[in-house]
Amino acid sequence: MHADTPDSPSISELAERRLSRRTALAGGLATATVAFFGASAPVGASTTKDVSRNGGRRLLGFPAITPSVADEVVLPPGYRYHVLFPWGHPTVPSGPKFAENASNSAAEQAVQAGDHHDGMWFFPLKGSRSGLLCVNHEATTEQLLHTDGRAGWSPEKTAKSMAAHGVSVIEVEQDRKGRWQLAESRFARRITMTTPAEITGPAAGHPLLRTGADPEGVRVLGTLNNCASGPTPWDTYLTCEETINKYFYFGEQPPEAGSVEERYGIGSESPYPWYTTEDRFDMRVEPNEYNRFGWVVEVDPFDPASTPKKRTALGRMEHENAVVVRGRRGEAVVYMGDDTQFDYFYKFVGAEPINKALRRGRSPLDTGTLYVARFEEDGSGRWLPLVHGGPGLTEADGFADQAEVLIHTRLAADALGATPMDRPEWCTVQPRTGAVFFTCTNNTARTESVNAANPRLENRFGHIMKIDECGNPSAETFDWDVFLLAGDEASGATVPPDQAFGSPDGLWFDKDGRLWIQTDGAQPKVDGAEQNNQMLVSDTRRGDIRRFLVGPPRCEITGITATPDGRSLFVNIQHPGDSGTPDNPRASSNWPDYSATGRPRSATIVITREDGGVVGG
Repeated sequence: MHADTPDSPSISELAERRLSRRTALAGGLATATVAFFGASAPVGASTTKDVSRNGGRRLLGFPAITPSVADEVVLPPGYRYHVLFPWGHPTVPSGPKFAENASNSAAEQAVQAGDHHDGMWFFPLKGSRSGLLCVNHEATTEQLLHTDGRAGWSPEKTAKSMAAHGVSVIEVEQDRKGRWQLAESRFARRITMTTPAEITGPAAGHPLLRTGADPEGVRVLGTLNNCASGPTPWDTYLTCEETINKYFYFGEQPPEAGSVEERYGIGSESPYPWYTTEDRFDMRVEPNEYNRFGWVVEVDPFDPASTPKKRTALGRMEHENAVVVRGRRGEAVVYMGDDTQFDYFYKFVGAEPINKALRRGRSPLDTGTLYVARFEEDGSGRWLPLVHGGPGLTEADGFADQAEVLIHTRLAADALGATPMDRPEWCTVQPRTGAVFFTCTNNTARTESVNAANPRLENRFGHIMKIDECGNPSAETFDWDVFLLAGDEASGATVPPDQAFGSPDGLWFDKDGRLWIQTDGAQPKVDGAEQNNQMLVSDTRRGDIRRFLVGPPRCEITGITATPDGRSLFVNIQHPGDSGTPDNPRASSNWPDYSATGRPRSATIVITREDGGVVGG
């Protein structure tokens, strides 16, 4: 259904076709030859220079650090960090404290930081001195969440696990010494799997979204697997529901081949045990509940009484993050990736200008056109409209209406012949140019063929793509390039060997144009040992890339946002020591508490420079 074409051209043929058109990264890390063949001496400015200049301006002002396997967050000289908001920390200072033995109740967890911190965003209140921080909690490590792990599963364990998912909204501020801390705040709240949410847009009320508890198909409890995120120009927060298949039990027999359930991965992973105490997660009892997840959810951080909105016009998939920019008519344009091997990259274009919609009490995200990307071999591309009635999307093709196109977005994209990618994850838009960069984290299942946009078989280390729409985010055509191939020399990487990294995931341009790259997955080995996940910074115009941070063992580096002045950088360390158990909770990590009985904890950290300067500059 979404496999690569058996007769795809070889990697050398792809390079030859594109070499005459342009380089794989103009003024950047590599030429097209390097991008497709690899090189013994990778192209790019030295990553150990003290200064990289962008139009005469110093952009990267720190020395690259070396890889690490230490149980610590490692930073360049002159930088420091402190842990701001770890799992179990109260959302306000007066809230219930974290219990090291994980004995906090479900009710306490519902007003504490959730687990597996992921995407987040800083909304200023008083410039760069205070603001609201929205933090996603993607998942839970059940063996650490409860005092006795998964043993003796109960309704209380289901309730606590559901309370550890979702979103935290906290107020943070700097004290007189410049140290960040949480404030007692009327804005602080947790959004969990029991928080009422509203279903909006074209799919609201559709029969496929109706359940016994919600016969109208417009109200749903909770949001789950909140991966990455994005702010909107109207100061709301988009939290993205990603891997939904592992929360719903289909039964002992797998879904039928070619079915919607199979396409969305139902039954492919061992489910959370929630279905044993909550019927809505048992598809034998409530088959439509899973259709109510996998959406982009809008949250108003400035109104703690507001109801989260699931915006169905943006499609249902394993959403990674959502980047919103203004189109030429002032409409909302949203870029998104579907984080699964051989899935797609999407764009939504709103039907009317943002300001007009807001004045009339409408959401800029409820009406418009959803597109999916097709990457041609010559470096051009097209956005294919996912509109009911078009070729492949008629009732005869199995799509009864536009709502069904959006509920079954993956099948609609399959029908249009979109380009299957190597796990498209985060995306970000470059300041001034409007170019869109997105990560393809990895795809070891690509074993039969390659194409120009996915040029490596068994792509263990992933790559980063670049889309150029010539300054028109609403365009239906684009040019594209492979920005870089991650990995080591042996894998054909286009980054310098001393800055080798793998599995690019998080991606963000700061206001000065630095591209921050975060990793989650396989890393190149040093002296026979695979290194910890890391964060790098690239000056894309000069071709400089430098390792800035390395995290504790088995963690994911994710979530990144900064104060408006760029002097405080917030980053998430997700599931350090991921292999922990109740009997040995530290396993490969004891970060960040380092106590004899402490458990490793996901956490938000704050990074600052000792001289108070701009982080990365």
